[in-house]
Amino acid sequence: MPLPEDIQQLICISSYTRFDNLAHGPQGTQAKYGMYTYLLDPDDGQLLLLSVDSQPIMNPAFSRFNPNKNLLYTCTESVRENGQIVTYSVDYRTGKLTQIASFDAQGTSTCYITLDLECKHILIVNYWDASLKVIRLDEQGLPEELVGNYEPNAGKQMVAKDTLHVNHSRNDLEAQKERQADYHSHAIVLDSTFGRVAYVPDLGKDVIWQFRYDPKVGSLTPAGSVPSGPPGRAALGPRYLQFHPKLPVCYVINELSCEISVFSFDAEKAKVLADEGESVSTLEIIQTVLTVPAGFPTSLNTCGRIAVHSGGEFVLAANRGHDSIAVFKVDHESEPPGMLEMIDLQHTRGRTPRHFKFDISGQWLVAANQDTDSVSVFHFNNATGKLNWTGHHYHVPSPNFVEVIKTKGMRKGRQVSTMSGVSAKSGGP
Repeated sequence: MPLPEDIQQLICISSYTRFDNLAHGPQGTQAKYGMYTYLLDPDDGQLLLLSVDSQPIMNPAFSRFNPNKNLLYTCTESVRENGQIVTYSVDYRTGKLTQIASFDAQGTSTCYITLDLECKHILIVNYWDASLKVIRLDEQGLPEELVGNYEPNAGKQMVAKDTLHVNHSRNDLEAQKERQADYHSHAIVLDSTFGRVAYVPDLGKDVIWQFRYDPKVGSLTPAGSVPSGPPGRAALGPRYLQFHPKLPVCYVINELSCEISVFSFDAEKAKVLADEGESVSTLEIIQTVLTVPAGFPTSLNTCGRIAVHSGGEFVLAANRGHDSIAVFKVDHESEPPGMLEMIDLQHTRGRTPRHFKFDISGQWLVAANQDTDSVSVFHFNNATGKLNWTGHHYHVPSPNFVEVIKTKGMRKGRQVSTMSGVSAKSGGP
């Protein structure tokens, strides 16, 4: 079925196809197929399934769309074998995804992909062994050569074993102790001003590592670290971070402590780090807020995704265990600006919302409930920040990630510079 010419976006949802080789323990159903493509109705938020990718892929777990090349990069997740960066072409006429290339991520439990500002390289995170890779893209946008590599373990044996380890979905003291016995890089995000300082939240070490990134050659050079929460705190577990689109602020979600830490961003120091390689701290913590009600035990929850709404007025965070999405109002007039106040908390109508994403309008939010094999759609009020359940609920086995592919303009051959309501340079998960 060819799609109408005025279709603006496709929604791509990935699913776990194998549970025995994951660090965590999904409780839903192993999917037979890994990638599902939907059409979202901009009037009421309903989803229509367009395509199911029947080509073999194991545990696709994170996707990033390259708007300049009409390519979707998806990484696979396993603690026992190297991840793969699988590249898909997107057929805007039908929503069909076609695998056209695969590249070895040279690390285990691959979990994050970032495009640099010029879309010349992708930066990769391997969660289990914590290694970071930079891969050059060829003229067609396909992964071509590994050009940058950083391995914090430096050949040392890990404490946790890929064949015997605690379930990383747990958050009790025993689980926290083992999960933080090793380095565990979880994301890599470039600064929103220059695109030459890379930030890596390390769940195992409670820090945000800083790197000098050289986009000409794709190299990463260590340049110090910043604690991911208040001084003296432990068991924070930083997972993701995202920059505000207008304010000099960065938001870090701490998975284990169930908190968001707010950091002011010093662009002048970032320029010194990028130009001269000096290890100066570019982030300063200004606030930390809980993502769950004060009376809810954080041992029963872990945080997932964090997102800054494209308008810059709200920040949202996913709670896995409390099974909710928390909405925070951004205070532009606070001193310093960017501090948060929780204004809404909405149950996701399913268990373990591993990921969620806004559509390109910022009015519809699609949540992937990993452990109840379901995807839920919510309406977001851009003025008030109120998140409302639409009643739209869809069966998808073990969904783990939502990517929005902007098609308007691309269908007529024009390039697109933004993705899913978030600037391409923001590095949003």
